[in-house]
Amino acid sequence: MGFDIVIDQMGLEVKVPKNPQRIISLVPSQTELLFDLGLEDRIVGITKFCVHPKDKVSKYAKVGGTKNFNFEKIASLQPDLIIGNKEENYKEGIEMLQANYPVWMSDIFTLEDSLEMMNSIGQITQTQDRANQLITEIQSGFDQLPKSDKLKSALYFIWQKPHMAAGSDTFINEMLHSAGFYNLIKDSRYPELTDEQIKTLNPDYILLSSEPFPFKEKHIDAFQELFPNATVMLVDGELFSWYGSRLKYAPAYFVRLTKS
Repeated sequence: MGFDIVIDQMGLEVKVPKNPQRIISLVPSQTELLFDLGLEDRIVGITKFCVHPKDKVSKYAKVGGTKNFNFEKIASLQPDLIIGNKEENYKEGIEMLQANYPVWMSDIFTLEDSLEMMNSIGQITQTQDRANQLITEIQSGFDQLPKSDKLKSALYFIWQKPHMAAGSDTFINEMLHSAGFYNLIKDSRYPELTDEQIKTLNPDYILLSSEPFPFKEKHIDAFQELFPNATVMLVDGELFSWYGSRLKYAPAYFVRLTKS
């Protein structure tokens, strides 16, 4: 078997076997992508958080969480390719895996980054035609989203206690803009906000994500009482933060969301 030297999204050279046959995915959204590329027979391990496709993931070996790898389990699976992500995985664990296996890492902030990731994984796994179809479908969906000169101001919460919101340099921020919202948070990553700060920001919309904190209907009432001037909504966190093939469902969801 020959090898290719590829560059991942962190700028690292990775020596990958041609047409890898034993793939481990350490990221839920990229796990779903592998299935949509037709690679289910080549996947040998996934994380306990990899929940899509729901009818298939239960039969695959679990290699721990996204930030807590089971190295013995990974070794037993003898992977010839591991796929991870800079934000979702932890640096120390990835470095330990890189010492022993080909590890290809994504680093995603924009839609363009996500499409580049799909293209690269398609090339590495020799599923380029299917990857191109997905990329075209997703790009077309986003291109057809209605454009508005007046975006609605919003705060997008990912955590309850303390209140944590998605900041400016996140993939969620890009999806908010695509959906027709203006993110009021200019701080980096996921800052904590006090009730007073939220009131001062005075958002048109407060969006409560289904993940990682599972906001429910009961949380709408609590936020609405504190911030009566805002429209408070539960939103599907997967469609705002998953940067794999699930993106093909995002444009239609964003249209429905802004019309509701």
